[in-house]
Amino acid sequence: MIVVNNLTKVYKLSKKQMMEQRTKKNIKRAVNELSLTAKPGEIYGLLGPNGAGKTTALRCIATLLKPTQGDIKVCEFDTVKDSEKVRKKICFLTNEIKLDPQFSPKYMFNFFGKLHGQDDKTIQERREKLFNYFGIKEFEDKKIEELSTGMKQKASIAVSLVHDPDVVIFDEPTNGLDIVTARNVTDYLKLLKKEGKTVIISTHIMSEAEKLCDKIGIIINGNKVIDGSLEDILSSTHTEDLEDAFFELYKLHNKEEA
Repeated sequence: MIVVNNLTKVYKLSKKQMMEQRTKKNIKRAVNELSLTAKPGEIYGLLGPNGAGKTTALRCIATLLKPTQGDIKVCEFDTVKDSEKVRKKICFLTNEIKLDPQFSPKYMFNFFGKLHGQDDKTIQERREKLFNYFGIKEFEDKKIEELSTGMKQKASIAVSLVHDPDVVIFDEPTNGLDIVTARNVTDYLKLLKKEGKTVIISTHIMSEAEKLCDKIGIIINGNKVIDGSLEDILSSTHTEDLEDAFFELYKLHNKEEA
């Protein structure tokens, strides 16, 4: 279970960053008082445009960043005070974290299995299960750099799941993937949900969130503007699909900001 309570993350900007972002302010509030709860056996989708604060929020949940304010608990452990215990319970996948291109999927899987303290038998059983599901078995001894984009992503997912974590945190898991590989990934997320895992993903693909997520939070300019089931959000915005609901909220939020 993930419980985020009033998460705020503020960055200090360099002069170069201020110029790039065309602002006179030397701080950026990437996430502002974000609260959400993701429960076991459900998939929570954090939606928003690029730069909305989705990745920052997930990095805080995954202990890679410390909140400026607020607190986060994962499986009842505080992400700052009990960060090591949290990391044993989670996996975190983002496109910005790459497997070493010079090694094979099999080598990387075994390496991270050892890091998580697993014995050889457990590692082999997990590898067989995940590699067979994702179709990696045939390519397990090839170098990562020789694999297709989709196969690299599937190998990364398999490696991230080596320790059978209770909480799965994926940042844009299907971004840039072809339709077949993307479906393969989302189907596996549904399997994890059936196993009782807590799954939280970020995405900007509305159709994906509609089909996949039990609960959806929409974040715009660092602020969560709504969360709930798809039905709740459509009812609240008087719209018929998630994309229309998003744009209604986007226009309303920008009007308030102005």
